[in-house]
Amino acid sequence: MMLVLLLLGLIALVAVNVPIALALGVVSVVAVMFTSGFDAIPSMALVLFAGTTKFPLIAIPLFVLAGAIMNASGISHRLIAFASAMVGFVKGGLAMVTIGASMFFAEISGSAVADVAALGSILIPEMKKKGYSTPYAAAVMSSSATLAVIIPPSIPMILYGVMSGSSVVELFVAGIVPGVLGGLMLMAMAYFLAVRYHLPVQETFQLRRVATTFRECAWALLLPFIILGGIFGGWVTATEGAGLAVVAAIVIGGVIYRGLDWKRLRQATIEGGVQTAVVMLLVATSALLGEFLVEQQFPQRVAQAIIGFTDNRFAVLALLNVFFLLIGLFLHSAAAIILVVPIVMPLVHAVGIDPVHFGLVVTLNLGIGQQTPPVASVLVTACAVAKADIWEVTKVNVYFIAVLFAVLMLVTYVPAVPMALVELFYR
Repeated sequence: MMLVLLLLGLIALVAVNVPIALALGVVSVVAVMFTSGFDAIPSMALVLFAGTTKFPLIAIPLFVLAGAIMNASGISHRLIAFASAMVGFVKGGLAMVTIGASMFFAEISGSAVADVAALGSILIPEMKKKGYSTPYAAAVMSSSATLAVIIPPSIPMILYGVMSGSSVVELFVAGIVPGVLGGLMLMAMAYFLAVRYHLPVQETFQLRRVATTFRECAWALLLPFIILGGIFGGWVTATEGAGLAVVAAIVIGGVIYRGLDWKRLRQATIEGGVQTAVVMLLVATSALLGEFLVEQQFPQRVAQAIIGFTDNRFAVLALLNVFFLLIGLFLHSAAAIILVVPIVMPLVHAVGIDPVHFGLVVTLNLGIGQQTPPVASVLVTACAVAKADIWEVTKVNVYFIAVLFAVLMLVTYVPAVPMALVELFYR
């Protein structure tokens, strides 16, 4: 009964536009005081503090800052020019450029919203100028940005690793194959739609232009190898890799390309700080709610209830897929991970699902949630950049959402897709 009241209270507060982090904090404080009285108030502050001081969480502000620096220093423009030279001669090639640039940018920032904000302001106007419809341009940008939730380094994966006690590095490795596969499948869909809607070819293929743009962005192309190579090679932890990403972005963007001055660095730092504050406030308030739920043994009760219905692993995965797809309609990915993952992990362990495998299932589900109204944080950002109606964009975006759903089904029911590299290198 208490859990139902908590959910109703949370929904009511969110419905009247109370920020999710604040809503989580309010319902948590009320619940703790109702069950433990005013004596619990001092311990609440300690729980809030402890929830945000876990070492892996330091990676979040650093990766966000690295992405902001990368965009501020003009690295994004160089990458887009190279991608355009490579595939711009294909029908619908500019859409493929958008997908490829999003995949690369995801390898630095780990944030889908940051991806849209950074690249959308460049690529959406360019697509519109070349004859792409506004809804199509926004849909391509929005759906491709969602690859940031599974391509390492992914901020949702870091949060999932902290909440579930899983290895962040193994989660990163598990995201490589689904991320690349998702990108290729999105490109195939973009080509199909380009042929269907008679979209233009951006430019003719010129080997000289490919060589020129490659030279101009060669240092930028080293960024993923520096960061992910250090992490996967065991030289640095994921958190240390995030610090390395910031240093590499400053050196390449500021020293080598000379595209970063103190004003731009200050703006990038402020942007990174604002984005981080939103996530960390969610982490703090959800830690308080999580502590209450564990004390009341709600996760164990949920697990026992579902196991009483079925203990088949694939049936449980199907139920959890439906559950997270529904949750993704109403909660941002960070909030959903922080709020729900601690509740379902006892069930995941009970039926023998690998926590790393489940992490990919969760992040993909919530990535789809970033594209489905009413919340749809990434879709809303893309529509704001494109100045497009969200429902008109969604009519086009359903094709790309179908691709993401196909990737989800592969990841869910063919565990080798996410787990083959994990098994090869870490087990």
